[in-house]
Amino acid sequence: MQIQESIYHLWINSTKDKSVDLLAKYNERKPFNKTSFAIKITLIALLILTIYSFYTFDYKNLIIIDAVKDTLINMRTMFFGASLRNFTILEGIRQVSFTLGIAFLATLTGGISAFFLGLLAAQNLSTKLVSNVVKGFVSFVRAVPTVLWVLIFAVSIGLGSTAAVVGLTFHSFGYLLKAFSESFEELDHGVIEALTACGANWWQIVFQAVVPSSLSYLLAWTFIRFEINFVEAVAVGAAAGAGGIGFELFMASARYFNIREVGAITFLILAVAIILELTSSRIKTKFIK
Repeated sequence: MQIQESIYHLWINSTKDKSVDLLAKYNERKPFNKTSFAIKITLIALLILTIYSFYTFDYKNLIIIDAVKDTLINMRTMFFGASLRNFTILEGIRQVSFTLGIAFLATLTGGISAFFLGLLAAQNLSTKLVSNVVKGFVSFVRAVPTVLWVLIFAVSIGLGSTAAVVGLTFHSFGYLLKAFSESFEELDHGVIEALTACGANWWQIVFQAVVPSSLSYLLAWTFIRFEINFVEAVAVGAAAGAGGIGFELFMASARYFNIREVGAITFLILAVAIILELTSSRIKTKFIK
């Protein structure tokens, strides 16, 4: 009996200890986190606005089933019956080449500018004041959408390819400078100190240590931006009057209402995008290594 009573008391005591530990963990409160609280409030507000928008949206007696059916029919006509009517395939290739030229000029100009200012934005190669000033300016440039930059220069310069190139260059500059400066900052500070101790000046440090160590990142980010600029050059082809395949796409959809020609132009753009992706992948795997 004494053994059974002792076992019983031990079981009761262990159960109480576990209960006390669970109660303490339950009563333990996590510290207030402003970031998570702001995220939760934002998500709740977006959910409420979404529900309100769907509830108050004027559907104009829209029948969902008929709308989906008509959309599928138009998609089938667009992509399975694609054809060119207002220009030939050679003219389409010429317009695509023009769009590629806009993207290339914007990437080249923005990349060169981003490289030199990226050296000033990197904290291990510049002072903290200069780095913060450059990064603050670039944050403003990057915050403005590409299409808005193009429209700003279209108003100031005039409609045409020049406004498209300058607008794309501004956003490419902000995009690439952030990527370049972050890759420069990943360089081991000991390498810079060693070169400085050997008497190397700033430019020697840049071209003997910084550029060789980050060359793969520079090329990779530049090709990524080139692909983005090609897509955006298509989008701004009509907005800035820059011409190219984007303008032909706008004319086929907004003026001629020829969905078959829209499908053919879409296939042409998709083919060029795939070629760019394959080319950049081959360069990154062979040339960079």
